[in-house]
Amino acid sequence: MSQLPGASAPTLSVIIVSWNVCDLLRACLSAVSRAQDRGLALEVIVVDNVSADGSVEMVRREYPQVRVIANTENRGFTGGNNQGLALGAGRYLMLLNPDTEVQDGALQTLVDYLEAHAEVGAVGPQLRNPDGSVQSSRRRFPTLATAFFESTWLQRWAPRGLLRRYYVQDRGDDETLAVDWVTGAALVVRRPVYEQVGGLDEDFFMYSEELDWCRRIKAAGWQVVYLPAARVVHHEGKSSEQAVPARHVNFQRSKIRYFRKYHGRAAAAVLRVFLLALYAQQLAFEWLKGLLGSKPELRRQRVQAYWQVIRSGLR
Repeated sequence: MSQLPGASAPTLSVIIVSWNVCDLLRACLSAVSRAQDRGLALEVIVVDNVSADGSVEMVRREYPQVRVIANTENRGFTGGNNQGLALGAGRYLMLLNPDTEVQDGALQTLVDYLEAHAEVGAVGPQLRNPDGSVQSSRRRFPTLATAFFESTWLQRWAPRGLLRRYYVQDRGDDETLAVDWVTGAALVVRRPVYEQVGGLDEDFFMYSEELDWCRRIKAAGWQVVYLPAARVVHHEGKSSEQAVPARHVNFQRSKIRYFRKYHGRAAAAVLRVFLLALYAQQLAFEWLKGLLGSKPELRRQRVQAYWQVIRSGLR
């Protein structure tokens, strides 16, 4: 599944950044290999961020044609993908999470769409949950109001229509659609796009990096498209759930960085104070619930996680 010496350049370079999800990575590579069996010229690059579960050894043993980059430090989602992007030789470059399984024909469908639509710089498939339901993966650019509600405990009280618009819920799940951005679990870009706008911004360790990338792609004059004819199953969050406090810190820190980059320092400062206040309130609620005897172990874990967020200052 990697380019062989003397072979012509592959059509698609698939870049998979992995951390401690060996079994899921095996299933991911198995699904990708079936696309090559159907004649699609692929190379596959796995960038391992210091896994301790035998992932590197598994890939080398079971998928010897896959190129493996075994990092000695965790470079995050962005740093790892940039390593793969720099090495990829394909006409098209794909970011693919290790906790995904591409469905039959999905990679060829994505490539064919880009071949037929010269104005499209990036395309993302429809993501599905393991139970077959559609997983939200297409977005409009967030406003500051969106940031105050999205992925916080206030989300259920968001103004009517605010998050519906952000999540593009006003359009059908099976409608091919030009959007502002698609999530980075499965995302294909043209090589000229990568050469024009560069790789992922490594100021985002993980989260919001694909939002920033798609924004730069659109600013350069390209379209970003959601293509439901291509389907990918996504076992969401299997790497990040191994480090819950870090997931909270990285997610909210990246949100703040995005707003600082595109909306200015004042907006980012307001958002930081708001988010830290929310975490302080959540910490107090969880501590009180634990004090009253409600699921004490769960409350202890949450208090510790929220305290780490507050200590970080989200900087």
